[in-house]
Amino acid sequence: MNSMAEIITSISKNLGTGNVMNISREEALLIPDISQRLFDILSVNLRMEGSWIKEGAKFEWASESGIAENMTTIVEEYKKTRGLLPIRICVLGPPAAGKSLVASQLCQHYKLHHLKIADVIQQAIEKLEKQAARAETEEGEDDDESAQQAQETLDLLNESKQENNERYEDQYIIQFFMEKLMSMPCQNQGFVLDGFPKTYSQARELFSNKEEPEDEDAPKLEFNPKIMPEVVVSLDGDDAFLKKRIMNLPESVVAGTHNTEDLFLKRLAEFRAINTDDQTVLNYFDELEVHPENVDISKDTSSNMSQVVEKVVKITGKPRNYGPTEEERMELERIEMEKTMKKEALEKLDLQRQEEEERKETKRRKDEWSSRVQEVKQQEEEVLQAQSYPLRNYLMKHVMPTLNQGLIEVCKVRPEDAIDYLAEYLFEHNPQVD
Repeated sequence: MNSMAEIITSISKNLGTGNVMNISREEALLIPDISQRLFDILSVNLRMEGSWIKEGAKFEWASESGIAENMTTIVEEYKKTRGLLPIRICVLGPPAAGKSLVASQLCQHYKLHHLKIADVIQQAIEKLEKQAARAETEEGEDDDESAQQAQETLDLLNESKQENNERYEDQYIIQFFMEKLMSMPCQNQGFVLDGFPKTYSQARELFSNKEEPEDEDAPKLEFNPKIMPEVVVSLDGDDAFLKKRIMNLPESVVAGTHNTEDLFLKRLAEFRAINTDDQTVLNYFDELEVHPENVDISKDTSSNMSQVVEKVVKITGKPRNYGPTEEERMELERIEMEKTMKKEALEKLDLQRQEEEERKETKRRKDEWSSRVQEVKQQEEEVLQAQSYPLRNYLMKHVMPTLNQGLIEVCKVRPEDAIDYLAEYLFEHNPQVD
């Protein structure tokens, strides 16, 4: 029989850090996520005897010893049934390729753990220092032995660092990474390896399968499937592009880092040297049918390599680990709504701009048409006027003098048939033109 505290502690060990925070009933009522109904369910003192089921039911028990003792199996079944599978990614590439920038954005998108060499080493050493510090306190023999082992490991690390030009040997780095990869957070949610492993031998040692299969007849895998990356991304860029990227960094950012010109060129030369043989870290993954995806970073025109990240997300697929909380979901909806509103506002402005441009263009065309029509009319008038000059001259010389005299005579006489009289007058007074 397991108590609620034992079940929760077991869940925490299999899905988290193993730590459990105890709160009072009064404090529980102040938590917004705990409703009154949920509070009543969690606080009920329910004791059940399963003797009848155990003795009378005719089926084979899967977890007869209880929930807490079988929590590992239950968690695996739960994750498999609901598709809550970890996402394991490895981002590799030359110095200044933007591995950490891409890895951090992938971790944010998929809610994964970012594993950088410096951070993994620092966390491992801090853990050893805490374990070694227990030797000074009055604890049990087990703690004292563990503290002593931690102190011995720290001494070996310091000796290795002094003998290797302030660098740790591969065996220690690989051990730290292996412990980190096998930790509950990485096993449950997943991880992004940032620039490690660097060589074929490091990869083979890190991912090698040291566990025997549960089924004796099953073949032993060459790699540990629990920590082997399912997506391997190689960020590619030529030396000229990488040098230009470093040269464009501000002096304040480069100072005191390994991205100074001399150190960068040295690191770049080392990277090219260890990636010319057939036994490169990418070849290791290729041999195991985990084919690396090569992404050309020189084609990314964004400021934060978002285009490269989008490509990697497309390769990896949709998130399939633990989804966002209610608060995170609401925040995502708010951000999405703001993006939609901003997009609609931009589209509206763009539509108004297009309409204004079309209106101006229509007015310009109308003005241009009116101007051309006016110009054509003026040209036609000029042509007609030019063509009328000979006719007018002819009429003024040969017709109009006699016609004017005839009209004057009609006005004086005022005959009954003015037209006939005018015709007779014009016939009689028609000048003879030689």
